[in-house]
Amino acid sequence: MIVSMEMEQESIDGLIEAVLFFKGEPVSLAELAKTTHMTLTEIESAVGVLSTRLSGGIRLMRQDDMVMLATAPEYAVHIESLIKEELSKDLGKAGAETLAVVLYMGPVTRARIDHIRGVNSTFILRNLAARGLVEKMPHPTDSRSMLYRPTLALLAHLGVSDATQLPEYRTIRDEIGVFEQRAASHIQNDSEESQHTLTDDEGHGDNDVLDMQSDMYDDE
Repeated sequence: MIVSMEMEQESIDGLIEAVLFFKGEPVSLAELAKTTHMTLTEIESAVGVLSTRLSGGIRLMRQDDMVMLATAPEYAVHIESLIKEELSKDLGKAGAETLAVVLYMGPVTRARIDHIRGVNSTFILRNLAARGLVEKMPHPTDSRSMLYRPTLALLAHLGVSDATQLPEYRTIRDEIGVFEQRAASHIQNDSEESQHTLTDDEGHGDNDVLDMQSDMYDDE
């Protein structure tokens, strides 16, 4: 994402608000700075503005250098009621699909889950976490992201002590891996075809100019 260096302060805190809403999880100030191409000083200032501005149903929560959007504490009773209502429903296709990815590919980042499913999984993962089916853990090599894995309670419910004991674990995991490779290859091929088309169009343009020049000389 490229952001104009002349962006107004109000726009910066609005951008941060949008990023935090999209992420749906704690984000470090350093990651916000990298994402928005701003300095840490600018991010600190914008976070302060955003914290002051969000005084309604949505609040900005901060712990050390991590920030996230959350519902206001005074509405906790109402939100808890909504959560219970949501948890009483079936997982649905999206929930089952996401849970399967976490079970067979976990620990896995949300970005990879999104890539496999082809859609944003933020709210589905939040729902699964609220149900006690998945949990987050620190990424061992990237402090800016988290990994999702099945909870011990879920594994126990499925009658296994480890995800590798799931039915056809290796086969399904390999199939998902092949799907990822094909998807990546398809994207690359589309990009190359677009580039070739652009190059061909430029070449045809040159030929048209040459043809016009040839006709002019023939007329003379």
